[in-house]
Order: sequence, then structure tokens, then C-alpha cells
Amino acid sequence: MSDQRRARLRLDISREAARLFWERGVAATSGDQIAEAVGLSTRTIWRHFRSKESCAEPIIAQGVVTMMSVLRSWPGESSLEDHLGSELARLGREKPPVDLADEMLAMKMIRLADTEPALRTAWLMACDQVEREMCVIIGDRLQRPADDLAVRMHAAATAAVLRVLDEHIGAALLADVGTTEFTSVTGLSRHLAHAIRTATSGALGDPVT
Repeated sequence: MSDQRRARLRLDISREAARLFWERGVAATSGDQIAEAVGLSTRTIWRHFRSKESCAEPIIAQGVVTMMSVLRSWPGESSLEDHLGSELARLGREKPPVDLADEMLAMKMIRLADTEPALRTAWLMACDQVEREMCVIIGDRLQRPADDLAVRMHAAATAAVLRVLDEHIGAALLADVGTTEFTSVTGLSRHLAHAIRTATSGALGDPVT
């Protein structure tokens, strides 16, 4: 099996596992039930995942894909506010990197992670990957090595901000709060940019060219 096909299969399994976890609860969901939902043998599930809880890892990781794609494309001549606003608006018109259904499943798993330690571990693993990628993004932007101490501190602060906002926004959307504070492109861009500027003491946010 190719790596690409394996990744697709893992994501398919993860989708069904996430749906079952949200509908029935993690404790009430078995590996056999996940296998039946996907149309595979239980043995195949364990060939791709070490535990039933780990089946949620690929869908949880989808929760950060869109934002990381936006931040990776941040040009030096743009402020963070302008870039977030234009890119999030563009993704609203075009096909985003992650389907909305997967984004919603990721939000649900992140929400469940508040009370499910194994899911919390998967979410924190995804956040750790965000921090590592932010080291490269920030290093390039500030023209410093990715392992520079200041770069690493800014990356850690940015990753923490994104984690907290993801959790907060996801909880608000799932509760159907109905506020434009986070659902509008302008509101979301403003909150994200302000939070990242504050967390990095202004080191990130302004144009650099």
C-alpha cells in the first residue's frame, strides 16, 4: 500500500471513529464498531492504529491544516491582519484544504478532549506539530534560524494562542452561540492577529519588507 493510500484509509477510519465517539462516547465505542462503520475487519483497524482512541488522531490533525496553510503563505509585504482577512475570505469562496465536515469533526474531537485524556494527547500532538512548523515560518520571516531561541519562543507563544482560540471558537460554534465575533472573516482575522501580536510582543504582525 502506498503512503498516500494508507493516509487516505487512516483518514476514512478516523472519520467514522470520530462520529461514533461524538454520538456514543469514547467508552461506549469499540474497535469492532469502528471497523463495522468503515466496512473493514477489526484486524485491519489494529493494523493502522494502536488503540481505538488513536483512531481520532488523523481527524484531529485536520483541525490545524487550514490555518497552517494560511500562515505558510504569509508574504513579507503584508500585515497579519491583511493576510488573514484576504486568505480566509478566499478560502470561503474556493475549496479549502480541509472539507467543512472534517473541520466540524475535528472541532468535536477537540471539544471531547476536555474530558478524554487520550484525545487530549492527540490534540496536543497536533499542537506540537504546529509549534514546529511555526519555527520555520517565523524563522524565515525574521531571517533567523528555526532553532534560534527567540524564534522558538515566538513559535511556542503562537502555537499556544492558536490552540486556545481553536478550543474557544470550536466550543462556541458547537454550542451555536450565533455570534459574528468568530464566524465572520473580519472578526476571526482580527482576533487571531491581535492574539498573535500580543503573545509575541509585537514581533509578529507587521510587514517585514
